[in-house]
Amino acid sequence: MYFAGVDIGSLTTKVCIVDVEGKPVAFLIRKTTVKIKETSEDAFKECLRKAGLRLSDIRYTVATGYGRNLALSTFANEKITEITCHSRGAKLLFPKCHTVIDVGGQDSKVMRLNDAGRVLKFTMNDKCAAGTGRFLEVMADALDVKLEEMGELSLKSKSRVQITSTCTVFAESEVISLIASGGNPVDIVAGLHEAIAKRISGLVKQVGAEKDIVMTGGVAKNIGVVKALEREIKHNICVPSEPQIVGAIGAALMAKEKASHGGRKPPKK
Repeated sequence: MYFAGVDIGSLTTKVCIVDVEGKPVAFLIRKTTVKIKETSEDAFKECLRKAGLRLSDIRYTVATGYGRNLALSTFANEKITEITCHSRGAKLLFPKCHTVIDVGGQDSKVMRLNDAGRVLKFTMNDKCAAGTGRFLEVMADALDVKLEEMGELSLKSKSRVQITSTCTVFAESEVISLIASGGNPVDIVAGLHEAIAKRISGLVKQVGAEKDIVMTGGVAKNIGVVKALEREIKHNICVPSEPQIVGAIGAALMAKEKASHGGRKPPKK
């Protein structure tokens, strides 16, 4: 008996399948396209193939993320917010976790948990792309550097350039001006990471950070942002080996829990 979690984000769709003991057996990350419904269905089927399973082997499926309603109309049994799913996934990977910082493609969230992993308080920034994966994509294009190289690049900086705006539009203009005036791209990248860290630390302060702190989402792959955020909040941050799938893992665990309590009727196939 297996259970699945599908996290449909703005930039990537993640699928995770866990066994009856709640251990992940397969996961998949795929870029989200404009055809969100088809992308999630294909990703789900591909993860099944990767695990060597059939659809009939999946007892229950939970969808999360901003596209969760579309999955609910096809292959998912239930939808659950990403706040709950990221908390559950982080708690599985780091049992002592009490604070979760999730920075995805279009929004940022911070959750404070109790010992049992329940969310005590949370806050989020979903009104603009400041400090998110999309923000970093735009800045990488402006600097003509690869997105995946920005983290290590910033660690080489000797003098971070101060970026005065975290608004994606204004920051891009500021970066272009700095380049035109001869600014060092390495120092500019470091300054961008520091600006992101200040933005996220404001959310952390609203919630009240408690150890252990775990960072999830695609931006957690950027070591420069992680290090800058550690300096801002004055705490060490734990990063999963694959931070993008934490929400999908949590969704799969919720699917296992829901199935044990009867769950809802399966969607129409």
